[in-house]
Amino acid sequence: MPKWLRMVALPFAVLAMVGAACSDTTTGPSDGDTAQPCPEDFSVGVALDVGGLGDNGFNDLSKLGLDQAIAEGIVCAENTKFLEANSTGTNLDENILSLAEAGYDVIIGTGFDFTENGGVNAIAPDYPETDFGIIDGYATCGLEFCPFLTNDASDLPNVADLTFTEEQGSYLVGVAAALKAQELECDTIGFLGGQTGFLIGKFEAGYRAGVAEIDPSITVLVEYLGDTTQAFDDITGGEAKSNAMYDDGACIIYHAAGDAGNGLFAAAVEQQKLAIGVDSDQYNVVTDEQKPYIMTSMIKRVDTATYNAIKASAEGTWVGGAPIVSDLAGGGLGFATSNPEQMGEDIVTVVQEYADKIIAGDIVPPIDPATL
Repeated sequence: MPKWLRMVALPFAVLAMVGAACSDTTTGPSDGDTAQPCPEDFSVGVALDVGGLGDNGFNDLSKLGLDQAIAEGIVCAENTKFLEANSTGTNLDENILSLAEAGYDVIIGTGFDFTENGGVNAIAPDYPETDFGIIDGYATCGLEFCPFLTNDASDLPNVADLTFTEEQGSYLVGVAAALKAQELECDTIGFLGGQTGFLIGKFEAGYRAGVAEIDPSITVLVEYLGDTTQAFDDITGGEAKSNAMYDDGACIIYHAAGDAGNGLFAAAVEQQKLAIGVDSDQYNVVTDEQKPYIMTSMIKRVDTATYNAIKASAEGTWVGGAPIVSDLAGGGLGFATSNPEQMGEDIVTVVQEYADKIIAGDIVPPIDPATL
């Protein structure tokens, strides 16, 4: 990962997640919520990544951020729209262009694939009055760091890449996994990644480093599901690769695989072994049968980043042309403690100690698995 992703930090407050009813085109507060006054001349479009709503993670969190903005009266429900990607992700550019042509004031793309050449990089200059926020994007990294792009950050003053230091949160759940493995007298754990590349590599690197910090003798098995965004939608593959790692001795598996992580949870039930979720506190969104096996989750506040981007656009404080990085210190990442049966106070205490060290700068988790 290039150093630009660590150059800017924006504090993010931890927001309450607001449930909402939804339809194919608009979202709004659930029945019974008190409607807040909202501006009639401000609109928001959200383009979801592969996996869509119901992924119990990345896409659902982005929608929660939009729901929060609606609930607070930042945008009227009738002035919002979200579009889901097809199963192969071939309509991502089409969805962004559709929202831009419709005149939405701010458009959020929930995934780095929206910034491939021909995507937001090509679309945004034609719509200078529209703000574009890309979760995990790299449109504004600059040619020095991203020479494969065809335009520089200066060409995209209306684009903000909403990025995270995923290696920090992953380091923490790696510490938790190692401590739990010692408790279980287990010497093997696993990592399930979605699409290969620098982004998911940050999850893997941080996780493996956290494990090694506690017990370098623990083996970390690593499996990826593919080299395209379709990997994040491969639930069957996620289950198969997770079962294989469990069969090879893993007692805990951490996933950064989007919707495919639901395959891990199915395997965890089948094998009666532990899993670590990602993005949201997945203990709270899985089935009752799966709950006992969700040890913790690496929290990545995609909802907060989405909400803050919408709020900034509405208030006229939008800052484009550069990445906005959400980190552990600013509350953009964390770890879940919803399953005390598996994540006991002794483990939580140690993990929090390491969180404090990261925030203080005493520990800088790696971002590239190749360096480990």
